[in-house]
Amino acid sequence: MHRIKRPVMISLILIVSISVTLVFNLISECAHRRIPLDECKPIVDKYAEQYNVPSYLVLAVIEVESDFDPAATSKAGACGLMQMLPKTFAWLTSSEHLGENLTSLELFDPEVSIRYGTYYLKYLFTRFRNWDTALAAYNAGEGNVAEWLEDDEYSNSDGTLKYIPFKETRNYVKKVNKAIEHYK
Repeated sequence: MHRIKRPVMISLILIVSISVTLVFNLISECAHRRIPLDECKPIVDKYAEQYNVPSYLVLAVIEVESDFDPAATSKAGACGLMQMLPKTFAWLTSSEHLGENLTSLELFDPEVSIRYGTYYLKYLFTRFRNWDTALAAYNAGEGNVAEWLEDDEYSNSDGTLKYIPFKETRNYVKKVNKAIEHYK
């Protein structure tokens, strides 16, 4: 029997490892099916009209949040196309808001995610009266934004944010605004 030399064995192990990694990545990519814009747009239009939110804004949020992947889940636990936290979703499904008895697993349903995400955007806009401020709240939480608006360092006299102290949220608002231009 021939003995395989050490460099050859290491090369074989490396080739097998790389092959397994490539196959795993391909399977993972196939499992996360992006929803085509022509499937998503009628749902977005329906709820954008119902809640009086610009459809281009909802599409931009979906692009930035999940890149149209209904199975997306963030490190923080946000789920679905519009990346809503289960805690926020539970609050929005309460009798205080839409009053439906839904589970957070339903956030992976594109229609549910778009409906509640759009409703939440409208809620935030109604509270903060400015889309950039509402987007900041969508990303960083309305409590953080409310605190920033109380601080002259971060807010203008008209009740809008002049500076967003969280870098991630600053970048998020910029990305959504860039995507908005595409969807307009």
